[in-house]
Amino acid sequence: MKGAASVKISKKTDYALRTLFTLLEYYGSSPVPIRELAKRNNIPKRFLEHIMLELKAQGWVSSIPGKNGGYILAKNPNEITVGQVIRYFDGVLAPVGCVSVAEYKKCSQEGVCKFRQLFANVRDYMVELMHQATLQKVYDGFSGEFREVRLNYMQNGDGI
Repeated sequence: MKGAASVKISKKTDYALRTLFTLLEYYGSSPVPIRELAKRNNIPKRFLEHIMLELKAQGWVSSIPGKNGGYILAKNPNEITVGQVIRYFDGVLAPVGCVSVAEYKKCSQEGVCKFRQLFANVRDYMVELMHQATLQKVYDGFSGEFREVRLNYMQNGDGI
């Protein structure tokens, strides 16, 4: 057995999410300098500078200039979803290209494939879950609807 299948996000998306969660810890407080964000999240500062420009362009963060400046969340953490961040940086949430809405890729087996509908259902579930998952909800630990789904899988022994 090779190992578990996974949906992968890019390093850039991973870094963006880590940084947003760090800024959430300071929400309503003082700005966080970029060097602190980089150090705390183990992200190369130069790479993080580019990510911060993109987060700022999306309206998710603001920069505060000056000696005590840095970055803050520009939106309420209940208004930013994990799905929005993943879609912005990585584009798709579909497990395979033939069920992607945003970046559909034709498959030679599409007309006869027995798994296509299953993967479409996985896509729909994943999209719904990622767009319900606000930064605040994830930071606080999943709310009931997330926990219930996770427990159902664990109780059934699916090992997902």
